[in-house]
Amino acid sequence: MEFRSTEDMFENKRASAKRSYILFLIVTMAVGIGIGILIGRFAICDEKTETNNSGQPSFSKEAGPSVSSEIINGIDAGKIRQYLQGLSELPHLAGTNADYKQAKELHDFWKSEGLDEAFIAPYDVLLSYPNTTDPDVMNRIFVYNENDAVEWQSNLYEPILHPSENKSNVVPPFNAYSAPGNVTSSELIYVNYGRVEDFQWLVTNKSVNFTGKMVIARYGKIYRGDKVRLASRYGASGIILYSDPLDYTDGPNSKVYPDGWWLPDTGTQRGTTFMGKGDPLTPGYPATDTAYRVDEEKLIGDILPNIPVHPIGYGVAEKLLSYMGGEEVPESWIGGINTTYRIGGPLKNSGWKIRIRISTRNMRKTTYNVIGLIRGEIEPDRYVLLGNHRDAWVFGAIDPSSGTAVMKEVSRVMGNLVRAKKWRPRRTIIFCSWGAEEYGLIGSTEWIEQYIKNLAERAVAYLNVDIAVTGNYTVASGATPLVHHALIEAAKSVPNPDAARAAQGLKTVYDNWKASTPSEKDNTKPKIFPLGSGSDFASFIQQIGLPSVDLSYTFDKEKYKIASYPLYHSKYETFYAVDEILDPGFQFHKAVGQVWAEFARNLADSLIIPFDVRDYARTLNDHVNQLNTSETGTILRTKMSLDKLFEAAANFSNEVSSFYSMQQKVDKAKPYAIRQINDQLLQLDRAFTDPAGLPNRPQARHILFAESSVNAYAGSSFPGLSDTTFEIIGSENESERWEIVKKHYAAIIFAIQSATSSLRDVTRFMPSM
Repeated sequence: MEFRSTEDMFENKRASAKRSYILFLIVTMAVGIGIGILIGRFAICDEKTETNNSGQPSFSKEAGPSVSSEIINGIDAGKIRQYLQGLSELPHLAGTNADYKQAKELHDFWKSEGLDEAFIAPYDVLLSYPNTTDPDVMNRIFVYNENDAVEWQSNLYEPILHPSENKSNVVPPFNAYSAPGNVTSSELIYVNYGRVEDFQWLVTNKSVNFTGKMVIARYGKIYRGDKVRLASRYGASGIILYSDPLDYTDGPNSKVYPDGWWLPDTGTQRGTTFMGKGDPLTPGYPATDTAYRVDEEKLIGDILPNIPVHPIGYGVAEKLLSYMGGEEVPESWIGGINTTYRIGGPLKNSGWKIRIRISTRNMRKTTYNVIGLIRGEIEPDRYVLLGNHRDAWVFGAIDPSSGTAVMKEVSRVMGNLVRAKKWRPRRTIIFCSWGAEEYGLIGSTEWIEQYIKNLAERAVAYLNVDIAVTGNYTVASGATPLVHHALIEAAKSVPNPDAARAAQGLKTVYDNWKASTPSEKDNTKPKIFPLGSGSDFASFIQQIGLPSVDLSYTFDKEKYKIASYPLYHSKYETFYAVDEILDPGFQFHKAVGQVWAEFARNLADSLIIPFDVRDYARTLNDHVNQLNTSETGTILRTKMSLDKLFEAAANFSNEVSSFYSMQQKVDKAKPYAIRQINDQLLQLDRAFTDPAGLPNRPQARHILFAESSVNAYAGSSFPGLSDTTFEIIGSENESERWEIVKKHYAAIIFAIQSATSSLRDVTRFMPSM
């Protein structure tokens, strides 16, 4: 055996340790270099595959056509019918226990069907209710004879015409926010539709003095709140609103409910008379527990009525019209009741009087929004919103529960695909169920006010279906310009639910839409209406500048010259009416769901947001030309030139062309280039908003899209100019009003210029001199 010394042993160990250390350094450096290469590959290099080697989704990933087909084919008409039957079984007025019950049920449904999150958002808001317990004070109309004895009185409730209506908690007919009180008058005056021109015609041509007198107006043409406000401004002591058969039936031989869809003579349209949006007590801010609330008394006569108002059916109206005296009305004012329409004045029987007794009271109540969310896989900070309100005046099987049922089905199909790991959208999809819409877009407005900073930065578009189906003729839509293209593409993807018209070659919803309601400006495309107000899209457009759409299936409006679907806001909007009369089989509900779902999927999945800026340029030029040829334009030219407006619109169109060309050439493998294009697309509509709002309307900020101040339902071209020039010539403060007009005109030019700059190269947004 060979022995070594201790010194030799330690020397050998030192040499071995040195070799091991060097080897360790080499291995460590190799590993570090390898990790660096991997980090550089996945953090810096363009991603061109569906997933990278780490298993993370590629930025350039887009859903394939199979996903679109699976969503469209997954929409089930039978499930929509099932949902609607449950939703419309009982009355569900905002702020009631039924309101919360439905909110909780929807929340739980979304959690069970695969959505990632669901929330209930409560708001403490001012609502309005009639007395329903004491017949001695409940809302009613009386006619007294010369001895002050009751000659006639209206019914408290609409009668039951079908067994499905025999439910408790049916609220009697009322107009929300009506001033309470007892008003008696010896005169009743018919004011046609209660428009400015109607009141003015009576003053100018018949020397009518409305002070202290009762008026009666038929529903239609303008928002009911505008009728009430105008009646008050002309001095009336109270107003009665009724649904005239000329506007809500097809003539004296109409098949009325429950035999058909036409309004029976007992049908009465409920509705709000509030002249604002959102909670009346917290304007501009969310109605949370920390909110400052204004004094309600300060709102009366401004945005809340200061006179009593009450709705009736045309059977009651016939009775009242028969008591009226005075000369006959012009032919254009004659409705469809079998009586002589008279201007009125003193009732025809000397000493007789009419009385309105209103016990409606305003009170603070809690209403609930329900929010369901599917988190986006790649861009979770970009939101595509789908919305519908949940509250109804009574059963609400058409307004709004037809839309709620369809939204439930769309969310079920999408949620199930996510849960099965078959699909997850690129961007976040948010389903929104609004509370208290019927009272004045309250739920949606409060939510926007609470989260406006998030939504203004992150929201892509808002897709609204208030009512899914009012008829079976064609799809109908109002929309802001940027979403026109994506809406049309969605309609092209959905089969026509009308088998007879499909057999004639109109294979898709789009084909049928284009053939049924072609655009007046381009008959190769369907007509898309401008948006005013009247549903939850309004605050998204006017406070944020968010591209928005309102979608439904509707009746033939050329064939039926009626104000709306006949059963609107009456007790007779029942499941029976939808299931047996309006859409047996629910194929038209299904088609709306398919278009809505594919529309949302495309906005959520496309690498480049499918907005076509050229539609905006066309719309802006149409607005400018419309203004130029309108009465407003004629008035404006008496004090100013419109040349700068034409110049701004032309510059915008030129920049749109350049941007569109750049958009088509963008390298889709470059994430930052894609994000830049998408951000510019998102900012375009926002650029058309004025932070100060329209004159005297700070919450209406979009210079192109807002309702008319004399009709809250209708949109108008440059609404701020239409409002400020209305009856300006010869007014007492004409010079002051012209200064407001000039200031707003300058704001419009600036907004168009701002929108133009938002489309330029991001480092060359200032024009060269």
